[in-house]
Amino acid sequence: MADDPKREQSKAPSDRDEGGYGPGADLLARIDAAIDADDRPALNAALEPMHAADIADLIERLDPARRRRFLAMYSDEIDGEILSEIDESIRDEVLELLPRDVVDEAVREMDSDDVVDLVEDMDEPERARILSALDASDRAAVRQSLAYPEYSAGRLMQSEVVTAPDHWSVAQTIDFIRAEDWLPEQFYHVILVDPRRHPTGYVTLGRLLASRRDATLRDLAEDSFRTVSAFAEEGDVAYVFNQYHLISAPVVDRDDRLVGVITIDDAMAVLDEEHEEDILRLAGVGDESNISDSVTETLRQRLPWLMVNLVTAILASLVIAIYETTIQEVVALAVLMPIVASMGGNAGTQTLTVAVRALATRSLSGRRNVWRVVRREAAVGLLNGLAFAVVMGVVAWIWFDGVSLAVVIGIAMIVNMAIAALAGILIPLALERAGADPALASGTFVTTVTDVVGFFAFLGLASSVLT
Repeated sequence: MADDPKREQSKAPSDRDEGGYGPGADLLARIDAAIDADDRPALNAALEPMHAADIADLIERLDPARRRRFLAMYSDEIDGEILSEIDESIRDEVLELLPRDVVDEAVREMDSDDVVDLVEDMDEPERARILSALDASDRAAVRQSLAYPEYSAGRLMQSEVVTAPDHWSVAQTIDFIRAEDWLPEQFYHVILVDPRRHPTGYVTLGRLLASRRDATLRDLAEDSFRTVSAFAEEGDVAYVFNQYHLISAPVVDRDDRLVGVITIDDAMAVLDEEHEEDILRLAGVGDESNISDSVTETLRQRLPWLMVNLVTAILASLVIAIYETTIQEVVALAVLMPIVASMGGNAGTQTLTVAVRALATRSLSGRRNVWRVVRREAAVGLLNGLAFAVVMGVVAWIWFDGVSLAVVIGIAMIVNMAIAALAGILIPLALERAGADPALASGTFVTTVTDVVGFFAFLGLASSVLT
């Protein structure tokens, strides 16, 4: 799919944001004014220099009513590049608002992997209508990708692949590329295949163009060559690209025959999505939460985890209730005990965040490596506890003029921060070993442990020492 050259023009400095990339405040104000005035020429002029990704971001930011007005004014300019950049949370809404001929033309401009991403979650009648815009060969390629499992490399790949036998010369290959009009808009390798279409290597375009015309492709093949199974999970694909610095990788079926290629932009999009999911899950807001979601959707994603947090909060309160008499006798405990729980919770969250990230990038693996990290986190938790025990001991001594109370809160701080650090690393490890997603449930468990242990340590010691 060809990029619109108009959108590649450099923008005036006033049209850029502070970072110099996205649309600036002045440009956004002109766009808003054009929408409010129903001024189509002014809107087209404002959007003309913008990249497709920035236009897609603009569409996502608009509220539903203004989005309808915008699409009514700008629908003729929506192409495959813009459509592929629009977030899936509002893509169905956008498709319904666009004229059918605009959607059909946009779909025909898209690479097969982008079409798969567009239609994979649609019902079959709606999917068939979208695919009817493609010619028979492109439609068959999309349906072949859809036949692979969800979140697999087969769904991620594009079927348009540039191949050549390894005995071809550079001259033959360049002549072939120049003569063909079906080639993908962007590709990075010429993939070498044998007569049975098994990939045997690849050559980068840069090396191809820099070599003598009589050099053979087999002599130019890259050492980084790796194939990916069409049934591999897309998370594994992203890891391979990131780990081995790949820019594209051939995709093979169960018989090792070439069926497509995955490029770095798609692999990095998966990596970005996985990081985003981890952050959202750690916050307990659902892995598909988006600022474009409705009140109902947002409520549905957040309510269950708030309910879980309520249950764990009640558990912590039950611990407090056990020592109700002690708290009544020493009122200072009610003032100080939230500090113990809060510090433990923050310490546990710090360790948890590092642990979940390490598990996601597979850098926390192997028994020796795991126990090295566990020992490190335990030591850090213990030393942090000692440091803040001294601080809070002095504060409690000065504040409430009691040495015993200072000793109690100091010991409780050491115990809770050490346990918090261990919980932050051991809980995600245990969940990962059990086959659960560490990012999804670790936060709740760690918070519960730090609250319960913190209250038990502080109030239990206080009950023994101060009463």
